[in-house]
Amino acid sequence: MNFIGTIPAYSESDIVLFGAPYDSTTSFRPGTRFGPAAMRSESFGIETYSPYQDRDLEDVRVHDAGDLELPFGAPDRALDMIEEKAAAILADGKVPFLLGGEHLVTLGSVRAAAKRFPDLRIIHFDAHADLREDYLGVALSHACVIRRCHDILGDGRIWQFGIRSGTREEFAFMKAGHVVTEPFALKTLPKVSFPEGTPVYLTVDMDVLDPSEFPGTGTQEAGGVRFTELLAALRDVLARFRVVALDNVELSPPLDPTGRSTALACKLLREELLALSR
Repeated sequence: MNFIGTIPAYSESDIVLFGAPYDSTTSFRPGTRFGPAAMRSESFGIETYSPYQDRDLEDVRVHDAGDLELPFGAPDRALDMIEEKAAAILADGKVPFLLGGEHLVTLGSVRAAAKRFPDLRIIHFDAHADLREDYLGVALSHACVIRRCHDILGDGRIWQFGIRSGTREEFAFMKAGHVVTEPFALKTLPKVSFPEGTPVYLTVDMDVLDPSEFPGTGTQEAGGVRFTELLAALRDVLARFRVVALDNVELSPPLDPTGRSTALACKLLREELLALSR
């Protein structure tokens, strides 16, 4: 089953969706492995048309390549497979859009993008800093994913927004200037600027949203942003920057039996696809 409106063949597409149903390093409540499939299934409860943008998914060239079959419990191999898929999409001149899964899956896609675009920058929306050196002695964890991305890119090339949870050490790492962080909010996003044409990777951990709007995630954090705030911020990023790869992660459908978190994730994805296709 494809996400609604993603009808074009791969050869005709500009954007390629693919899922990474993986959550074997989840530190609290699992279930994000079911996120990509749930988004495809529940997407048929929304329209292809966006009144926010006066555009329709039927008019854009997005191909849904389905889910990777990832080896549960083997993060190294899973990341290699994600990297291989993202690299192939990039090599064909298309934009890979990864659906998680836990946040660790981002690392595979970032590795592919950084190899193709050595001057890559990351814009990161999240409740959690994800800057731990390790979690319980493990370096490949969803709690460490942005630190692993920093290992690749170095200082001053990662911008974080909405962060409201982390260890003392993580916040010290931010304050030392290794990454640029806007805690609690998105208000400084309009001030971010890069030289024209700078490639950007956009990663969205959907727990940046307040749990009152998005309870279906493994590690809820009170004090999050609203859907309309996040939508405006993402449309701004996709309009102003050259986004070469992106992802949405950390939807856990079993944790929200009402289905409203999945419905929100579907609507957010529709809006991102339309904004990106401009």
